[in-house]
Amino acid sequence: MSTDTILGFAVAGTFVLYALFGGADFGGGVWDLLASGPRKAEQRALIARAIGPVWEVNHIWLIVGMVLLFAGFPRAFAVLSVALHVPLTLLLLGIVFRGAAFTFRTYDTRGDTVQRQWGLVFSGASVIAPVLLGMCVGAVVSGTIRVEGRVVVSGFFASWLTPFSWAVGVLALCLFAFLAAVYLTHEAPESALREDFRRRAMGAGVAVFVAALVVLLLAREGAPRVWEGLLRSPFALALHAGTAVAAVASFALLWTRRFQWARVAAAVQAGLIVLGWAASQHPFLVVPDVTLHGAAASPGAQRLLLVALGVGTAVVVPSLVLLFRVFRPVPTPSAGSEA
Repeated sequence: MSTDTILGFAVAGTFVLYALFGGADFGGGVWDLLASGPRKAEQRALIARAIGPVWEVNHIWLIVGMVLLFAGFPRAFAVLSVALHVPLTLLLLGIVFRGAAFTFRTYDTRGDTVQRQWGLVFSGASVIAPVLLGMCVGAVVSGTIRVEGRVVVSGFFASWLTPFSWAVGVLALCLFAFLAAVYLTHEAPESALREDFRRRAMGAGVAVFVAALVVLLLAREGAPRVWEGLLRSPFALALHAGTAVAAVASFALLWTRRFQWARVAAAVQAGLIVLGWAASQHPFLVVPDVTLHGAAASPGAQRLLLVALGVGTAVVVPSLVLLFRVFRPVPTPSAGSEA
């Protein structure tokens, strides 16, 4: 296997991890906005407790992915940073505003107007940022980013404001909300709160199915390369079949209240969706003008990058495992018995 292919798998892997961890944090903000009912305060407290201690560290996977793209595939990085600089800048602003608002809301005076305003900023940014992220993905796969030589000739807006890109943005939002709700069913300390998020998880799962169907229907005209990949690539078909199985399993496990295994099934479902997207657009990094091989850095630079990736993985992964073990909330015995 060539070094550029290995690095391509590594980039896809970082996006999967970002969807599973960072995406769930965005989803927590969605449910913070939609908190309702007699346990409204408890729902928000659970979300804050679940994401509070470690949530910023989840962005490490986005940073690693961007660094791999910058160092391993500099031409693709240059094209994307030019063609999508508007939504990417808005995405980064959303991440910054979200983090600042969450911190100020946590340490502000309880129940005052300013704290509620910080809460709205946190929740609003949690909704907007995933939509922008999905719209960037939609632009990358749709074939609307055109490059002549080293120059982007498709403009700065048309590529990510298509109906297909909007649909992918909504799908990303629904998927992240689904992940967060499923995760929270396992971390809720009491049965009533678990039932709140169980109902939200099943509703969000239906929304994911509808959004994915809309994306598929729009892909025929809006992203023909991906449409072809979905129908003809054996790897993509296998991944999509696996996604369907994981989706059915997560619904069945939620229905029977096996929340711990539902969390695993939901994570597998989300991971396979991201991998299926990557497989369906292979060998392109930016459809249709930038390929994985054509955008790769020199072989020497790629080998050094792989060494750095191995050393970084050996240091970062154990550190993250320790961090999560120390700071993650532990389910109560009653939660574990239902899991």
